[in-house]
Amino acid sequence: MPHATTGPLVTTDWLAEHLTAPDVRIVDARFYMPGDSHKAAEEYARAHIPGAVFFDIDAICDPSSTLPHMLPSPELFSSRVRDLGLGDGHRIVVYDHVGGACAAARVWWMFRAFGHREVCVLDGGLPKWQHEGRPVDDREVFATRRHFTARMNAGLLARADDVLRHLEAGSAQVLDVRGPERFRGEVVEPRPSSRAGHMPGAINAPFGPLQTGPFNQMAAPDVIQAQFKEAGVDLSKPIVTSCGSGVTACYSALALACIGRDDVAVYDGSWAEWGDRVDLPVTR
Repeated sequence: MPHATTGPLVTTDWLAEHLTAPDVRIVDARFYMPGDSHKAAEEYARAHIPGAVFFDIDAICDPSSTLPHMLPSPELFSSRVRDLGLGDGHRIVVYDHVGGACAAARVWWMFRAFGHREVCVLDGGLPKWQHEGRPVDDREVFATRRHFTARMNAGLLARADDVLRHLEAGSAQVLDVRGPERFRGEVVEPRPSSRAGHMPGAINAPFGPLQTGPFNQMAAPDVIQAQFKEAGVDLSKPIVTSCGSGVTACYSALALACIGRDDVAVYDGSWAEWGDRVDLPVTR
């Protein structure tokens, strides 16, 4: 599994060694589902890795969309990350409060979608960092504005029409990474949806088995490969990932990047969009 700064993951040891490196910037991307009593910004203010800035995926998003945390325009993204002091030439390390399987992977994907390659996720995230007795801080971080050039990588973004075309033509495998019960439409979605079930032709490849250990670290490459193959995924063919609202789909894309598939697209709207659009097919 790659742990260099050009790879998708870094270890807590690596970050501790490079914590004050002039080209390294740390991003706290913790995120809670609707209805959770925790407030991400408040949790960040109480304890974050020293120097980390807070990236709110529900604020750095498309303000014109009714869907949750959709990808913003390149101009808006550039403006917001510049304000956070994140710019060209920086090695960006993203973490969250659940080891990386939540919004850290989403932020990793966002930066890559806008052409920034030097971005990675802290494997094990804040829980592993704190368990190892490494420093956290409650001081406000004052970022110096930095220029960021957004260059859209359209190949990493899939929209509903793209997904429908892939399903009908078989031009790409669409992986629904939600749990089996949600895939089958047997349980209520965390975000209210008018329909339950899944897209006809989608492959259920839950993201959960891609995690390991008490800190939800990324599984070993052979385990990642085995999990996708067991789900019926052909790792040599084009892939699009989808989930509930475009968050854990990014984690599965991160896992695929760990085994060399860094060309995986994410369906941004995911079930939050598909389930509510009556013009799109659903099966159970």
